[in-house]
Order: sequence, then C-alpha cells, then structure tokens
Amino acid sequence: MLEPAISNETLQDAKAKADSKAIDVFAGNLSQLLLAPPLGEKRILAIDPGFRSGCKIVCLDEKGDLLYNETIYPHQPQNESAMAMKKIRSMVNAYNIEAISIGNGTASRETEFFIKKIAFDKPVQVFIVSEAGASVYSASKIAREEFSKYDVTVRGSVSIGRRLADPLAELVKIDPKIYWRWTIPT
Repeated sequence: MLEPAISNETLQDAKAKADSKAIDVFAGNLSQLLLAPPLGEKRILAIDPGFRSGCKIVCLDEKGDLLYNETIYPHQPQNESAMAMKKIRSMVNAYNIEAISIGNGTASRETEFFIKKIAFDKPVQVFIVSEAGASVYSASKIAREEFSKYDVTVRGSVSIGRRLADPLAELVKIDPKIYWRWTIPT
C-alpha cells in the first residue's frame, strides 16, 4: 500500500530536481547567447549555409545595411565550388569585407571549410554564429518592413550577419519565448 505513495513522492522529487537543473542550464545558455561580445562596426559577408538550396550570401556595411545578396552552390549536389570561390573573393574585394559570418545550421562546417580554402587578398576573419531565431526574425513584421523587397532567405542571412556585428541588438528583435526552444538541454 505504501509503494505507490513512495514511488510518486520519489518521482516528484526527481522531477523537481530535473526542472531546477534545466532552468539553470537554460539561464546559462541564454546569458551566453545574449551577452556575446559584438564585433562592432565592420563590413560583413554573411552566409546562411545549405546543401541543395545553396548558400545565401549578403554583404552588409558597417551599420548592418544590405549592400548585395546572391546565392552560391559550393556543395553537393551542384558542387560549383570554383565559381563560388570566385564570387566570394570578388564580393570580399568589391565591398571591402572585413569579416565573414556563417550560420551554425545545416552545412555550416562544410561552408566554413570551403571559405577557409579561399585565398583572399587581405586577412578576413571567419566566425560561426548561432542561427537560433533567424527564421523567426526573417518572417517577422519588423523584417518585412525593413526589407520589403527581399524574401525570407535574404532577411535570414542579414540577421546572421548582424548577429556578429551586435548580437544583443539583433536578438532583441525576436520574441523571448522563441529562445526557450534553442536553449533547453536535449
């Protein structure tokens, strides 16, 4: 007769401890995400990597304004890496790019490896940034108003670039409830 009561009490205690630990991890992850140091006012080439749909690229000025956008296909199945290298090198030179921001989603490591193979004329820093919430921002009213002429893929790439320049300024554009999805432990 006591077994169900003791079992329920033990499970409740374990759940309370697990919930407390999950909240601690969530708080730590969110703090790390929101307090990431800004790169500052630099010209950034931002890449939203992908395999089949290609890598969406935007060039941003020092204020985060969109200068240029294009899609390249350096990975399988298209595998147009030579052409993609030429285009990126040309964009870096034409827009005086100082840093490259790569989203941490699908194909991010492959894209980082591809970018690091390019021989630039000057030193260019390469960073991997969190894409958490970029798709939410790109479909938001704020993004549609700011970039009414562009589709969601371009807006998402802009968000990836701006997250490098000033993460907090970009992340405050997204509803805080969205962060829960990307910061809870799995």
